[in-house]
Amino acid sequence: MERLHFVETLSIEDFKTRQKVEKIEVKQNPQTGKCFFVYGMQTGAVSDKFLNGGITCPVISQVCSPETGDMFYMLHQKGDGGAPVLATL
Repeated sequence: MERLHFVETLSIEDFKTRQKVEKIEVKQNPQTGKCFFVYGMQTGAVSDKFLNGGITCPVISQVCSPETGDMFYMLHQKGDGGAPVLATL
């Protein structure tokens, strides 16, 4: 599987404001064990790191699968893409 293409990343609060929802619920599919999140009547994917406690600074990104062209939202750990921070101004 190719890496996902990140279109846009939002804080949790910005995502809720944009989607006009008050809360986001993270749930787990009992058949697959995979997590997903629910916002209003919609759902999004959740990083596998969630169950391991690896999401300490959550964000939600709109991502595109290069294999299928499908676009969806994914809750994941905020990251810098591996680039070192040289300065914060």
